[in-house]
Amino acid sequence: MRTVYIDVLVVVNCFIDLLLLLCVSRLLHLRTKPLRLLFASLVGGSFSLTALLPPIPFPLNVLWDGLTAALTVLTAFGRADLRRFLTRTAALVAVSFSFCGVMVFVCTVFRPKGMEIYNDVVYFNISPFVLIILTLVCYYTLLLLKRFTKGAAGKQVCTVTLRCGGRETAFRAVIDTGCQVREPFSGEFVIIADKSCLNGLSLLNFSKRIIPFGSLGGEGILEGMRAESVQIDGRDISNRIYIGVCEGVLQGDVRAIVPYELAKQ
Repeated sequence: MRTVYIDVLVVVNCFIDLLLLLCVSRLLHLRTKPLRLLFASLVGGSFSLTALLPPIPFPLNVLWDGLTAALTVLTAFGRADLRRFLTRTAALVAVSFSFCGVMVFVCTVFRPKGMEIYNDVVYFNISPFVLIILTLVCYYTLLLLKRFTKGAAGKQVCTVTLRCGGRETAFRAVIDTGCQVREPFSGEFVIIADKSCLNGLSLLNFSKRIIPFGSLGGEGILEGMRAESVQIDGRDISNRIYIGVCEGVLQGDVRAIVPYELAKQ
């Protein structure tokens, strides 16, 4: 019989869950508050106490793992529509399996003492230094896999900050080399954003324009307006930029597009 220390069990799994949630956040380009991630890792770590229970049948174990992942995702990233919620949950499950695979490989090759698995919960009775090294190896391995699967030219993501009427909103946007949408009369750049990104921010109506597009999976028109100021990753951008507002056109967690030429100015 082996001894399991509850404090080590919970703390180790909280730490691992935090790293896994950071991976999901990076993979899906999700924005959330650090405190939410911390609280979600505490929620996930508390579920590690199932390791103290008698062996759980495999079907119930799978169901329990899915429910645990769903609750952790809800805590970390908040509510979302069903498709995005399932995508986030599936991403956490996939990252968790990848993490376990890397950990098993490392432990098989280097044979560190103190690793056990109970009811799909990993227990490491090892030094904090070894735990940190192994976890960082897994974290950067997952990030490398992301880079290789998307290719060196994978799309980058930036943060766009708009200010208007004394209010401010910020959202994540994909930097797209293929985005060629411009205001037809002035030729100014257009940042395309779903209406939900604006969080109720009222742009300058006097600058309203109708902007045609043909690169968002079809053809149509955008309602283009200006903000008082625009920042991309903290850099001030010309206020002559238009914001092309759409609704239900862009899919995914990142619902805005910034032209590459504008982001790299």
